[in-house]
Amino acid sequence: MELSFLRPLYEHPGPWCSVYLDASRDTQDSRPALDLRWRALAGRLADQGADPATVAALDRTVRGHDPLTGDYGLAVFAARGRVALAEYLSAPPATDLAYHGPLPHTMPLVADRGEQVAWVRVLADRTGADVVAVSAGGVPRRAHVRGRESYQLRRVRPGGWSQSRYQRAATEAWHHNAGDTAAATVELAERVGAEVVVLAGDVRATGVLAAQLPPRWQDRLVRTDAGARTGGADPAAMEDVTVQTVAELADRRVRETLDRFGVQEDVGAGLDAVVAALQRNQVDTMIMVDDPSSTDDLWIGPEPTEIATDPGQLTALSVDEPQRVRADQALLRALVGTDAALTVLGRDEAPELTDGIGAVLRYVDAGTPGRGPA
Repeated sequence: MELSFLRPLYEHPGPWCSVYLDASRDTQDSRPALDLRWRALAGRLADQGADPATVAALDRTVRGHDPLTGDYGLAVFAARGRVALAEYLSAPPATDLAYHGPLPHTMPLVADRGEQVAWVRVLADRTGADVVAVSAGGVPRRAHVRGRESYQLRRVRPGGWSQSRYQRAATEAWHHNAGDTAAATVELAERVGAEVVVLAGDVRATGVLAAQLPPRWQDRLVRTDAGARTGGADPAAMEDVTVQTVAELADRRVRETLDRFGVQEDVGAGLDAVVAALQRNQVDTMIMVDDPSSTDDLWIGPEPTEIATDPGQLTALSVDEPQRVRADQALLRALVGTDAALTVLGRDEAPELTDGIGAVLRYVDAGTPGRGPA
């Protein structure tokens, strides 16, 4: 999982307020229920020492957010009177949470996102296409492509002096419209950083479209006949193909990360080793079992790589006042600050992972704990 979306939370000093709450609006009394839940959380923040301006900023965001249908949650982070990040959660949190401390509490948000994959879905025919792109953060973008050409788009039956002219015109129109669709697809794919493009619709139109995509996107293309652009067509089949394609890609990414970790022998395994690697900017991808009940703590200084299991390690590095924080908060700040990635696992996915944590390293040298000279 790429974590750059969290960067705004670490560009400014705290203290931070972190709020997770059930914002579902599936019943008539959901609005009063949301107000009651938020008031309880606001009271907890005040009791923890949050300043009124920051609580007021959170209040405006919680009460003023655009509601979704069904069950969902909100995660909101604020400091110094300003909301820095507000995200929808795919499901309500198990327990509403209000946290005030030196660092934002981002682990529940990261765990909710999971191993998300940015994707583009294209439903095309000879007159144009409907394109949907979804970023790794779940933000959708859409484009409707309407063909530029007004020529008859069906080839005429044999016969007549104008037969070849109309056939050429129809073929040219298909290619023009496919080119417009290819351009819209590439634009959205690049904007969201798509890892896969799912293409369906009219067989001839999709064939022409696929041929006009740049090689980079042809390599990420998945074609399917599960979809039609005609009115009344059931979108469920194409939705299923998209979900399956994205899930398979996410699973493959996790397996590849675990395979890379496995070939490191015993390097990068366990909390002490991961903290040491983060201090040295060695971590490429951290692997972590999500454990909301964890009470593990770490010590931090002002910089992302100033992270330690013991405050003495930081004072030796001239950190005047090391702060004690939740381990997952310190680890995530270090990952974001060193442009490292994260793979979150369930408890049953890595039963032998030391301390429930490990790291795929960018490099190994003589100073790497657990390994001699590279």
